[in-house]
Parts: sequence; C-alpha cells; structure tokens
Amino acid sequence: MFDLLNGLSGTGLFVGLEIALIAVALVIAPRNRQPSSALAWVLLMALIPLLGILLFVLIGSPKLTRRRREKQQNMNALISEVARGVGPVRAGEDAPPWFPSVSALVESVGSMPLLQDNDARMVMGFGEQLRTLVEAVDGAERYVHVEFYITIRDATTEPFFAALRRAVERGVTVRLLLDHMGTRPYPGYRKTLQALSEAGVLWHLMLPVQPLKGRWQRPDLRNHRKLLVVDGDVGFVGSLNMIDPSYDKRGNRRRGLQWVDELCEVHGPVVHEIDALFVTDWYCETDELLSSSREQSSDEQRDGGLLAQVAPSGPAYEAENNLALFNSLLYHATSRISITSPYFVPDQSLLGAITTAARRGVAVELFVGEIGDQFVVFHAQHSYYAELLAAGVRIYLYPGPNILHSKHISIDDQVAVVGSSNMDIRSFQLDLEVMLMVCGRSFVDQVKAVEDRYRRLSRELTAAEWAERGFARSVIDNLMRLTSAVQ
Repeated sequence: MFDLLNGLSGTGLFVGLEIALIAVALVIAPRNRQPSSALAWVLLMALIPLLGILLFVLIGSPKLTRRRREKQQNMNALISEVARGVGPVRAGEDAPPWFPSVSALVESVGSMPLLQDNDARMVMGFGEQLRTLVEAVDGAERYVHVEFYITIRDATTEPFFAALRRAVERGVTVRLLLDHMGTRPYPGYRKTLQALSEAGVLWHLMLPVQPLKGRWQRPDLRNHRKLLVVDGDVGFVGSLNMIDPSYDKRGNRRRGLQWVDELCEVHGPVVHEIDALFVTDWYCETDELLSSSREQSSDEQRDGGLLAQVAPSGPAYEAENNLALFNSLLYHATSRISITSPYFVPDQSLLGAITTAARRGVAVELFVGEIGDQFVVFHAQHSYYAELLAAGVRIYLYPGPNILHSKHISIDDQVAVVGSSNMDIRSFQLDLEVMLMVCGRSFVDQVKAVEDRYRRLSRELTAAEWAERGFARSVIDNLMRLTSAVQ
C-alpha cells in the first residue's frame, strides 16, 4: 500500500509539473510571436519539457539584445536626420505609379531614403567578381569598408587579401567585419584573423558568441550581410561571400560543388547608404561611431539615371523589413515576377502573395537549386512546390553540381531588388540582411539577362513530375517544413 501511495504521489507530481510547464509555455511562447510559431513552441515544451525549455532559453527570443537594438535605433535617428537634407527625388521615367509607396515603406521601416542619379551593374562569375573587388580596393585612396558573412583567406581569395594589404601599406584605412559563427566553422578561420592583423586591417567579429567574455545573444541570430565600400565612391552588395566557391569543404570538392553568386556594383549617392549600413554595424560591434561619407559626395557621383534605395532588415529592427518589401512588390506586379532564392521557405503571407499574383495573371517564375547544401531547408522548401505549381508558378531547377546562391527579385520591367536576403523565415526574422532596390529599365534589363541565363541552364519542374516523387519524400518534406515554425 505504501509503495502504491508513493507511486500515485510521484505520478501526481509529474502530471502537476507537466501542467505547470504547459501553463508557463502558454504565457511566454505566444508573446510577440506568430500563432504557428507559438503553437510549435508550446507543443515542443509539452512533449519534451526539458529539451523544449532549454531550446527556448537558448533560441526563444527572435530579437537581439536591448542594448544592440538601442544602438540600431540611435543610428536610425542619425540616418533619418541626414536624410532630411536630401532634396526631393524626381520621378524617374521608368518608375511605375506605385513605386513611391513602396519606397516610402522601405524608408519607414529602415530609415534609408530613395536617392536619384545612381548607376549600377551586375557582375557575374566568381572570377570576374573577385577581379572587380580587387580593382576597387586597389583604387582606394582614403578607406575601404568590408563586410562579409563569411570571410576566409584561401588560395582562391588570396588576391583580395593581398589588395587589402597593399591598401594599408599606402596609407588607406581598411576596416573589416565578419560574422563570428558564420565564418568560424570553415578551414583557415584563425589563420585568416592572423593574416588580417598582420596586414594592419582593423577587423571585428559581428555578433560574437563569446559567453566567457560577456558577449552573448541568441546564437543563431547572425549578420548575413555582404557589402563593400571604397572611399564612398563605389559600393557593392550581393550574395557573394569571400571564400572559394567550393566553400573550402573536402566533401564539397569531392562532389564538385560550386556556389553561384551575384554581385552588384553601384555608383552615386546610394553608395553613402551602403556605407551608412557599414558604419551602423561597426558602431554596434565596437562603440566607435565613424564619420559619414555623404558629405564627401561629388558631382561625378551624380551622373547616373537610376533611382536606388538600400533596404536593411534584421532582428535589430521592430518589423520584418524585407518581408514587407517583398510582399509589397509582389502585390504591385502587373505583368511578370522573377524570383531567385537558394533557400525558399516563405511564411504564409509571402506564399499568399506569390500564388495570388500567379492566379491574377502575372507570369511568375522561381529559380531554385536542383540540389541543396542544407538538408532541413532543402526539404522544407520542397513542401511548397505543389501549391506553387497548382497556382501557375513556373519553377526552374538550376543544375548541380552547382549550388545556386544568388538572391534577387525583378518586377515587371522596371524594378529589381538584389542583395543578401533569402526568401525564408530565417532571413525575415533572424538574420541581418541588406537588399538594394533599383528602379530603371537599364538595370532591370541586366537582371533579366541573368534570369535568361539561369533559365537556359535550368530545367522546368512540372506538376506531373512532382506528383510522382513518392510518399516517403513528401513525408520528409512536410516534417522539415514544421521546423520552420520554431523561430
């Protein structure tokens, strides 16, 4: 009898504890969180209490620390103050009637205004991209600002590091930011930091996870931006990381994998916005506030015909900036939408915007990789293909062994956005990103030429083919889709 009472007491304690944990989960999980994400957390903590609570403590907050967000707010205020001195922008002849409202949205959430008199060009192919960056650094007279999610000195990227070293030797100030957790897993990480120090480059880790040094935030909140600015005269954004296209992994080389990226070179006043984003990230990591390059603009920087605007986003902002931008563009499209994204895991609003556009007669195409480098994301994105195909979206699979890593959207023949953001929930909520929005046919034609090349190289996925992929694969795809809710 005593043993029975002890057993019942233990069971009652366990049930009571489980109820208490669920009650706590119901209170804390839904706070400022989408219902699907909140429900996923509640279920995880109910089914696996200890693991669920541990994971929530580690990665439950989708925002950076309060101090980091306050720094972002301070920089937003400074950027907005400078922006008030920018004169009214002339409506470009290529600008659609709806473009000012989208531009106002970007400025409202990201503080960066629309600017005129810019020029931009797409730079394709890793060899040409590397040569272009090296030439830009070799032309620097005052400073070079470099920011990459992944920065590794290897046999392929050595010319870029040599250019940084030459710049320092001739008296140019070179500052470099690299993401801590993004770069650390790759071979040559410590040697890269040593080489930067020996070259005289001023470098810092972005969002370092170093708890013993008092530097901690949710470890999967990352700075995923890729940008470079020279003297405030020329800027670069895109999907390119500074690492060999094989990503220096033995397994990748054995499979012949090569990452395919895009780089956009820009001239004109918008370069100062790219620089302002670097200045913001530098201040957030170092507490050093650099002077702006905007005051040093010249008439030579104002001979382009493009409207351009930097669209920053990430967990330091209150809103999901890039998601709002993408949805707005998709709903305004009248004739065509082309999307290139290596990791395509949309939330319900974005999925609705894409399928709605297709159903109202807009020609929508999506370029994704035939093979992937991340198991969970690769299968999660597969779970959306049937719905996209049913709505009339044309899906093109870029062939292996290449990994399509480019990220852009073009709308009709007038507007394109290029940069670092994927179309997935991670890029919407957890990663600091930068996109460049450009209005002008001359640039959009370049982007469309890239799309034409992707289309020639890719094969189109049909609904009939996708329906035959097998039950087991569909189960895996949908299980992986569930993981995207735990954010």
